[in-house]
Amino acid sequence: MSEPIHILSLGAGVQSSTMALMAAAGEILPMPAAAIFADTQDETSSVYSWLDWLEKQLPFPVHRVTRGKLSENALKMKVTKDGRRFASSDIPLFTLSAKNQIGKIVNRSCTRDFKLDPLFKKSKQLGGIKRGQKTVGVIQWIGISLDEIYRMKPTREKWSESRWPLVEARMSRTDCLRWMEAKGFPKPPRSACVYCPFHNDHEWRRLKTEEPAEFEKAVQFEKAVQTAKGNSENFHSTPFLHRTCKPLDQVDFSTDEERGQLNFFNNECEGMCGV
Repeated sequence: MSEPIHILSLGAGVQSSTMALMAAAGEILPMPAAAIFADTQDETSSVYSWLDWLEKQLPFPVHRVTRGKLSENALKMKVTKDGRRFASSDIPLFTLSAKNQIGKIVNRSCTRDFKLDPLFKKSKQLGGIKRGQKTVGVIQWIGISLDEIYRMKPTREKWSESRWPLVEARMSRTDCLRWMEAKGFPKPPRSACVYCPFHNDHEWRRLKTEEPAEFEKAVQFEKAVQTAKGNSENFHSTPFLHRTCKPLDQVDFSTDEERGQLNFFNNECEGMCGV
């Protein structure tokens, strides 16, 4: 039986980029056979520019896979067999009821459908995994750092085994940034969809200040999703991207504390978003 191949899950953020460059430098062994970037087609332009640069630094191929544009899928109106119109909750949203009660949708499927499924599909192809295979054929590297150890989750796939090289190296996100700086590499951007409701106020403010065109995309997406949900028969609250349930372009980000990620980010994807 052949040895499992090692595949790096590349989110194109700080941690996974550091992991990839450390592998390229021979500081993490063995050398991965490939890296996979699962593209929602809604990352910021800075992430795509960074990924273009990063690919040129790596001795192994980077496969970009996608299921399509997440934002377009989230706005699609679906119709039941009896003619009722509904919109699915592909992404997490904050909601404001008619009684001004704030809530949130957490039963979204964006991570599974647009990150994990394309990643596993490509991994199976690269690893030559046969249908129904239960022996491990792929070691999946995930860029979770020591300070995010609570996000470590074993894979549900029998043919795949998760590995967390940064945790093995006892490296935090700050350690990753220090490593990048010591090597003379530029600072990676934070990887996330432009409109991700898991942004904290620091990230929203950074996006508005440093990438205003990307921030405007989020503003327009919020309006579009409100229209889509408003036309749905299964949705009776108004959705928002910010926890205050105010229109994104009316939120004052400058006075908010630096709280880090929102609490429910702790249970966010299996190491595929924002790393």
